Amino acid sequence: MKIGIAQLNAVVGDFPGNAKRIMAAYRECLEKGAEIVIVPELALVGYPPRDLLFKSQFVPKCLQALDYLADEVGEVPMLVGYVDFCEPETVGKPFRNAAAFLHEGKVKHKIWKTLLPSYDVFDERRYFEPGECCDPIEWNGQRLGITICEDIWTEDYLYRPLYERDPAEELKGKGIDVILNLSASPFSQGKPQRRWEMLAEVAKEAEVPVVYCNCIGGNDQLIFDGNSLAVDAQGRPLAALSAFAEECRVVDLAQTGSDEHQPADTCEEEENYQALVLGLRDYAHKCGFTTACLGLSGGIDSALTAALACDALGAENVHGLTMPSQFSSGGSVDHSVELAKALGMTCDTVPIAETFEQVKSAMAPVFGDQPEDVTEENMQARIRGLFLMSLSNKSGRLLLTTGNKSELAVGYCTMYGDMCGGLAVISDLPKMQVYALSRWINRDKEIIPWDTIEKPPSAELRPDQKDQDTLPPYETLDAILELYVEQHLSAAEIIDGHGFDENLVRWVQRRVDLNEWKRFQAAPGLRVTSKAFGMGRRMPIVQRFSD
Repeated sequence: MKIGIAQLNAVVGDFPGNAKRIMAAYRECLEKGAEIVIVPELALVGYPPRDLLFKSQFVPKCLQALDYLADEVGEVPMLVGYVDFCEPETVGKPFRNAAAFLHEGKVKHKIWKTLLPSYDVFDERRYFEPGECCDPIEWNGQRLGITICEDIWTEDYLYRPLYERDPAEELKGKGIDVILNLSASPFSQGKPQRRWEMLAEVAKEAEVPVVYCNCIGGNDQLIFDGNSLAVDAQGRPLAALSAFAEECRVVDLAQTGSDEHQPADTCEEEENYQALVLGLRDYAHKCGFTTACLGLSGGIDSALTAALACDALGAENVHGLTMPSQFSSGGSVDHSVELAKALGMTCDTVPIAETFEQVKSAMAPVFGDQPEDVTEENMQARIRGLFLMSLSNKSGRLLLTTGNKSELAVGYCTMYGDMCGGLAVISDLPKMQVYALSRWINRDKEIIPWDTIEKPPSAELRPDQKDQDTLPPYETLDAILELYVEQHLSAAEIIDGHGFDENLVRWVQRRVDLNEWKRFQAAPGLRVTSKAFGMGRRMPIVQRFSD
């Protein structure tokens, strides 16, 4: 049996566009000899649709688009992900996360997703009712076990016993020749390799080949990496599709898997880079932007964001502003100009020193004889935010914020200042990963000035300021944040189990907890780690819990 895998990039709610994209992929797979074609989970809808599902015409429009697809499908069947209504007699949620088996102009079979994830970035129990049974579909002498994403994720790879049912095991017990999986599995660091290992285990347990079709693309904060796979009954790879790119591939299940079909071996930095470029490009284009702007400080965070933006949108579409004050070092403007020249983007210089003095003078009667403090530092950041927002408004460019995860975690950022913008591109990259990715970008030639990478980081809001005046060394800070934010360990567990100074751990814990209100107002950020600030981490702002 030859399976066409259509790894697609859907736009949430764009039923006409998604349907056309699906049909184009279907026809491409036919030309390559496919005997059946599968597309990703909710490919007709886009993932995740979230509360759009509750709009009165959303699901009816989806079903209209499904009828169109069915009319277009001939002798070669197609398996497509969509949303359906529950049966009228069903008690529970109103919708189904579904797959339709289309053949010869009709919807021949409907399959419901059985396991509905409701953790981290997933909230499917809010909308969907699970399937009650897992039955194979018979077609052309084959018994197809059709599953949707989570249905094949086993406890060993979810790290927790979430479900009482095992759809793959149920299908095996009823006799199947293959497992087909439609997926919308978002990217996080290390996940492609973990998926590959999991699929191999599922195939060996079920004793049948597994064909896994994942989507690609960025939708809001989530990035989908593709990396669709097919493995034989022994878990050996038959085909590995591209990462972070649309692709159609036909795989012959009669073949034997071999190491030559293994997924490409890529480093963490390359995966992060590809993910962020795709996430930025799709966020901009799907929201109607073709151009972007950002502030260039001469520091590493803005330099990395600029490099990603130029790759994602084209350097000719990226506009930078460098905005020196009396506290800016000589290299700040020079490094920004060097970077812009290396990338091929525009960079203008707009000093803020005069505006800063005017704001201080205007507020002097209100402040009286109070000494200068962080208030005046934040004034500078907010003046820069005003200039950048003005450029964004005047030119119609998407303003990109440049803060990293370490700063956002402890609130080392200014509301309505450097946090102004429509997308926080690197807000899920800890500072040490910012350094690693910047060095990776420079692996063949200097793009980001090496002086930018090597100089001590500074906000340059007061004389001789360095980040380390306020923050612990980033190596230490990132290690504590990993334990506290991503692994959910208490301060005591971090202190006793990992040997960090108690006062330092308590300081970091306190800063993370106190700055939830800032993160609540931050621009949406692109998720690349296992626990990003945003839709996957839902902490209350007003709370008094302490361990």
